[in-house]
Amino acid sequence: MLLFVTGGAGFIGSAVIRHLASDSSVHLVNIDKLTYAGNLESLPGLAGQPRYSFERADICDQSAMQTLFAKYQPDAIMHLAAESHVDRSIDGPAAFIETNIVGTYVLLEAARAYWHQLPAPKREAFRFHHISTDEVYGTLGAEGLFTEDTAYSPNSPYSASKASSDHLVRAWHHTYGLPIVTTNCSNNYGPYQFPEKLIPLMILNALAGKPLPVYGKGDNIRDWLYAGDHAEALWQVLKRGKVGETYNIGGNSERSNLEVVQTICSLVDELRPERGVPPTARLITYVKDRPGHDFRYAIDASKIKRDLGWVPKETFASGLRKTVLWYLEQRGAWCQRVQDGKYQQERLGLQPG
Repeated sequence: MLLFVTGGAGFIGSAVIRHLASDSSVHLVNIDKLTYAGNLESLPGLAGQPRYSFERADICDQSAMQTLFAKYQPDAIMHLAAESHVDRSIDGPAAFIETNIVGTYVLLEAARAYWHQLPAPKREAFRFHHISTDEVYGTLGAEGLFTEDTAYSPNSPYSASKASSDHLVRAWHHTYGLPIVTTNCSNNYGPYQFPEKLIPLMILNALAGKPLPVYGKGDNIRDWLYAGDHAEALWQVLKRGKVGETYNIGGNSERSNLEVVQTICSLVDELRPERGVPPTARLITYVKDRPGHDFRYAIDASKIKRDLGWVPKETFASGLRKTVLWYLEQRGAWCQRVQDGKYQQERLGLQPG
């Protein structure tokens, strides 16, 4: 299989590529624009490997996408390229509209033109796998779970842009017959995550003795999914998922933001090599909540378990321990190299305009 992975230098995209890099049946083509959060540092040892290719390209560039389809003749696409940080979408929604909506449209059209001219067996086998988020469903109260039939109700510029891309992918299947599968996942965490997101930001701030900003009272709840587990789920959906179907992927690990930060504090205190440092929890600081902050997300992942046999291998405890250990090892290397000077772990998303 020759597989396109858009956004393959990003957090989840790089997890997919690392997961598949040892599979001799797959040739991987990583298509990435290399924005601030896309870093080839997240793919150590792959440059120059015979089954891996990198193409620096923007999914919004129609000519570039057409050229890549003609050059490589892919058997499938895993579309992960996206702007993904809610706080950034509050400060600057335009980039989210451009990449997540326009970029998905451009990619769909390039894929449709390519797919249409394939011989029948290859047309039948071709897949366009669109990777999305549970945030498209909006917010939950204290009870209930998101299912594949939950109505869309996005509340942030980011989630609205992803909802739009989901609808485009669905429409290209129902109108043009493009063979698609879609997945909506809960919050990911793990090694190689850009340090603007909650878990890596809290780990690195804790190690540096900086404040640990918790929005509001810290009672907003998310379901947490280890990125390595997510990568395996995505691969199973691409290989075995039913065309036209959506699969929700969750970690069965609901935690409030405050619980997450407190657990990180305990792990940092336990695992860091420095001794005699005051308890990290003293750094927790409550700050003004994010505009439009959804209260709770929680995934019902019973469909992917029932249909494809996938369940997460990592618990939140085991996955978070692995994550903290990785950042402890990498804070002087990867973490410093991937920050380009435009982002230095400051708070984003304060401008409601």
